[in-house]
Amino acid sequence: MLKPFAFLSICCILLSCHPEFRENGFDPIPFVDPFIGTGFHGHTFPGATTPFGMVQLSPDTRLPGWDASSGYHNSDSTIYGFSHTHLSGTGIGDMGDVLVLPFTGENADLPIGSFDKSSEQASPASYQVVLKNFDIQAELTATTRVGIHRYTFPEGESAKLMIDLGHILQANWGHRSTAGKLDILDTHRIQGERFSSGWAHDHRIYFYAEFSAPFIVESLQQKDSVLGTKQARGDSLRVFLTFPKLDQHQLILKVGISPVSMEGARKNMLAEASGWDFDLIRTESKNLWREKLSQIQITTQDASVKRNFYTALYHSMMAPMISQDVDGKYRGMDKQIHQSPDGSSNYTVFSLWDTFRALHPLMSILDPDLTSVWIRSLLQKYKEGGMLPKWPLASNYTGTMVGYPSTALIADALSKGIDDFDTELALEAAVFSSQYHPEIAASLPEPRASRVMPKHLDYINRMEFVPVDSIDASVSYGLECAYYDWCIAQIAKHEQEESLVQQYSKRATFYQHYFDPEFGLMRGKLANGSWREPFSPRFSDHELGDFVEGNSWQWSWFVPHDIPTFMSMMGGKEAFAIQLDSLFSTSSELEGERASSDITGLIGQYAHGNEPSHHIAHLYNHAGHPHKAQERLDQILQEFYLPEPAGIIGNEDCGQMSAWYVMNALGFYQVCPGEPTYSIGRPMIDQASIRLPGGGMFQIQVINNHLDHVYVDQMLLNGEVLEEPFFPHSAIQDGGVLEIYMSDSF
Repeated sequence: MLKPFAFLSICCILLSCHPEFRENGFDPIPFVDPFIGTGFHGHTFPGATTPFGMVQLSPDTRLPGWDASSGYHNSDSTIYGFSHTHLSGTGIGDMGDVLVLPFTGENADLPIGSFDKSSEQASPASYQVVLKNFDIQAELTATTRVGIHRYTFPEGESAKLMIDLGHILQANWGHRSTAGKLDILDTHRIQGERFSSGWAHDHRIYFYAEFSAPFIVESLQQKDSVLGTKQARGDSLRVFLTFPKLDQHQLILKVGISPVSMEGARKNMLAEASGWDFDLIRTESKNLWREKLSQIQITTQDASVKRNFYTALYHSMMAPMISQDVDGKYRGMDKQIHQSPDGSSNYTVFSLWDTFRALHPLMSILDPDLTSVWIRSLLQKYKEGGMLPKWPLASNYTGTMVGYPSTALIADALSKGIDDFDTELALEAAVFSSQYHPEIAASLPEPRASRVMPKHLDYINRMEFVPVDSIDASVSYGLECAYYDWCIAQIAKHEQEESLVQQYSKRATFYQHYFDPEFGLMRGKLANGSWREPFSPRFSDHELGDFVEGNSWQWSWFVPHDIPTFMSMMGGKEAFAIQLDSLFSTSSELEGERASSDITGLIGQYAHGNEPSHHIAHLYNHAGHPHKAQERLDQILQEFYLPEPAGIIGNEDCGQMSAWYVMNALGFYQVCPGEPTYSIGRPMIDQASIRLPGGGMFQIQVINNHLDHVYVDQMLLNGEVLEEPFFPHSAIQDGGVLEIYMSDSF
C-alpha cells in the first residue's frame, strides 16, 4: 500500500495541475488536430466550430457518396466552397447549408477551387487554406451561431464571391434542395433561406450576411435562368458578387444562421459578431475551446497519446448542437416556432444509439448541468412531437438506429443524482416511447414511419420477442430494447412506481429468448419458436439481416444490465471468459454479400469501428480476468486510434468513438449507463486532473506506466486498496485520487 507521505505528495503534484494554477502554462489547443478522422471512414470535418455550436463552417470537398457525409475527405484536392452546417462522424450525410466560394476571373456556371494539402491549417475555431487556382487565402472562424470568413485576394485580380443555396451534400437519403430565397438588402447585406429534404425530411435554415466592403450583383440565378438583381425564389439559387474596392485586398464576411427566421439570423449575428475584428473573434472562440478542453489536464511522455486525447475530447464536444436563436426562439418537432422554456434550451443532433454509451457518461462527469439541459430538450421534443426521439435532426424524427435510447440518458442521469428536469414527465415519455403506436406511424412520411415507430415494439409487447420471419433487425431490437426497458425500470424506481418497476424489469429479461446455449450466442427465432436456419455467427446483411450493422458475434454481448445472469446462462464465469477469448481470436472473415461496411476495426470478430462492441473488453473484468481486459484495451487504444487523418477506425459518430478513447485512456469506462459504476482498464496517461463542477477535482495517478506495462498491479482509491477493478461514480463526484500501478506481468 502507498505510504501516507507518498500519497500526500501525489496529491500536491496533482493539485498543481489544476487549471487554476496557470503557472505551468498548460494550453490544450496545440494538441488538437481536426484532421484526425477526415480520412478512411471517420467522416469528421476540419472546419471552424465552437463547443456544441450551431455553426460548423467547413470546406466541402466531396458531394456524393458515403465518405461525403461530413462534406470533406482528406484525399480530395478540390473545394466547392465553405458551407455553414456539417455533421461530425455520421454514417449518413445532410446539411451543407449556405455555401460560399471566393474566386477570381470570369464567372463560371459553378466555379470550383483547388488546393494543396500543405496550405491547410486547422485548430479549434480556426481553418485556413489557399485556393491555388485563384491564389486566394481563405480563413474561417465561428461563434455559436455565426460563421466569419476572411478572404485575401491577389493584387490586380477582380475579387468575386458566389453564394450557392442549391448546394447539397448528397451522401444518402436523396438529399435535395426544395426551396430557397435570396434578398439583396443593399450593397453590404444579403439575407435568405434554404429548405431541403434528406435525412432530415423538412430542414429549414435562414441566414443573414454582412460584408466589410460594398458589392455589385453581377448575376442572380435559378439553375440556368438569370433573374433580377434584388430578389429571387427557387430551389437552386446562386448569386455572384463583385467587390470593386477592398482594403488591403481583404474581404470579411459574417453569416448568421437561424432555424427560425431571417430576422433571427440577423439578431444572432448582431449579438455574437457585431464588429469586424476577425482575429479577435477567432481568439475569443479559441478561448471557449481552451476552457472546455482544460477541464481535463493530462500528463504523458507519449506525444501521440496527448494528440489523440485532446483531439478526441474536442470531437466529444461538437454534438448535440444548440438549435435556437439568442432570443430563445426555436423550431420544434411540430415545425412550429416556440419560445424556449425558462432554464431550458433546444438542441439537435442527438446520435443517441451511439452516444449513450460513452459521450453522455463522459459529459455527466464534466457538465451535469448540460446533461439536464439535454434531457429537458428531449422531453420538450416528446411534448411537441409525441414521442422521445432516437436521432433527431433539425426538428425532424429520422428514426435512425434501434430502440428508444433516450431512456438510457435519463436513467443514467438519475442514477448519478442529476435530476434538474421533470422526472415524472420523463417516466411518462419513456413508457410511451416503448410502446407501439400505429397512429404515430400513420402520421409520418415513409420511409421514416417504419423507423420512427417500428413494428418491432408491437412484437415485443405481444410476444416478448421479435420473430425474424416477420421483420428485419429482429435480434438487435430485442437485445437493445431489453436494456432500454431495464432503464425504464430504473426511472420508475426513482419515481416509486412499483407496478412499472415490475413490468419493465420483466421486459428487461426478454433478451433471453435469443440466446442459444448450443452456440453460446444470440440468434434469430421464428414466430413458431424455432431457430432460423441456417445460422452462421459471421453472417451480416447491412439492410435486411437479423442484426443491425453487425452479426451474432458482435451483438451477442449486449446484455450490459444483467451480466451475472448472462454469465450463468453461458455456463458461469469461466465459460463466459472462454467465449470472450473465442470472440477475439476467431477468424475476422465476414460472410454475406451485403455485409455491413460499418464492421471495421476487427480483432477476431470484435469490431471496434461500431458501437455494439464498445463495452465488450471490459466484460473480462466481470468474468474475473481483468488482465485480459487490459491486453485487449491496450491493443484497441494503440492500434485503432492514431494521430493521422485515417486514425479513427470507423465513423466517429458524433463523439462516441472519441469519448470512448477519452474515458479508456484515463483508465475507466462505464459498461452499463444507468448503473453508476466504472470498470478499470488500461490507462494510457501518466496522470490526469479532472476539474469538476463546483471547483472539485478528481485525480488519476498512473505509476510505472510504459508501453510494455500493460497490466494493472494494484489500484487505490483515496488511499484504500480496491480489491476489484470497479469504483462508483460518487467517487468522482466527491473528488478524490485514483492510483493505478502498472506492471509488465499479471
